[in-house]
Amino acid sequence: MNFLGLHRQILLKLFAGIVFWVFALSATSSQCYDDEVVFGPGEEVKYHAYYNWGFVWINAGAVTFEVDESEWKGEPAWQLRAYGNTYKAYDIFFRVRDSFDVWVDPNTLKPFEFHRRTNEGSYQAHHHYIFDHERRVVNASISKRGNAYRDTVFKWPSCSFDLLSMVYQARNIDFSKYEIDEKIPINLIVDGEVHELYIRYHGRETVKDRSGREFRCLKFSPLLVEGTIFEEGEKMSVWVTDDKSRIPIVVEAKILVGSVKAVFVNATGLKNPITAEIKE
Repeated sequence: MNFLGLHRQILLKLFAGIVFWVFALSATSSQCYDDEVVFGPGEEVKYHAYYNWGFVWINAGAVTFEVDESEWKGEPAWQLRAYGNTYKAYDIFFRVRDSFDVWVDPNTLKPFEFHRRTNEGSYQAHHHYIFDHERRVVNASISKRGNAYRDTVFKWPSCSFDLLSMVYQARNIDFSKYEIDEKIPINLIVDGEVHELYIRYHGRETVKDRSGREFRCLKFSPLLVEGTIFEEGEKMSVWVTDDKSRIPIVVEAKILVGSVKAVFVNATGLKNPITAEIKE
């Protein structure tokens, strides 16, 4: 594969697979619905996405996560949103405009409805889920590459979440009860299927962002799914702030050629301030 072809593949995985997956896998457990919610409407968190080729780190794009007040079928709801894009300088090689939207119950974070819209070069896809709380099933409608929608219904096991609501549910967990090297099970709904995975907790470390800011963090390694540019196994490291915000600061992963990294830029509208930053 030539460099341009490889670069396109890396950008696709960086936004469609890596950034959103690692954010979700950074801090998840089998525990459901904690009483305390550590975030709220008005929050916005931003990241830069990097790809390493040899000794050069390429800043290829940006990812943003947002929380807003909303409604779902006349009931109060929060709309959780994440969207990623390549920078204009990279659009000529491979243009990416991906977005995730989910409406959740403000009290339990149980999802009501989920949309994933994928626009990567000439590839387009739309994943739409409606969560049936009474029957415990998910009604899914999926279209890929401009083809007709495929409708399906699958079981919705307890403590299973779509990718984006899992991201936010995970931030409420009390990590003090886990031991170093302990495996924490997770259930993610991806592409119309429920995947049983886990993360391994490694304890506390101090890390820096690209600007040199230093943070006290909790470190994890998620079990990766075979079939992407990753090999199956624990070949990704994630650091999240060791405070009530639980904000991912750095995510690093080895891939078949080179490595990738997502790095915290800034956050606004936080319900709980980031107290894990080390200031002189």
